[in-house]
Amino acid sequence: MDILAERLRKLRKERKLSRRAVAQATGMAERTYQRYEKAEREPDATSLRLLADFYGVSADYLLGRTEGPG
Repeated sequence: MDILAERLRKLRKERKLSRRAVAQATGMAERTYQRYEKAEREPDATSLRLLADFYGVSADYLLGRTEGPG
């Protein structure tokens, strides 16, 4: 399983959010976010930054380059 997809799903579920809520909060289409969580698509740099900021983690954490979210 893709680490980015796994971490996005984990962060969303920990916060008890729907995919729609995350998509709306970050200004992306729900289907686009869904594809990120299913590892069907990878976010561009801007979307990755938006997701990292939204979840309060580093982009490196989302990409699996670090173990801790900080």
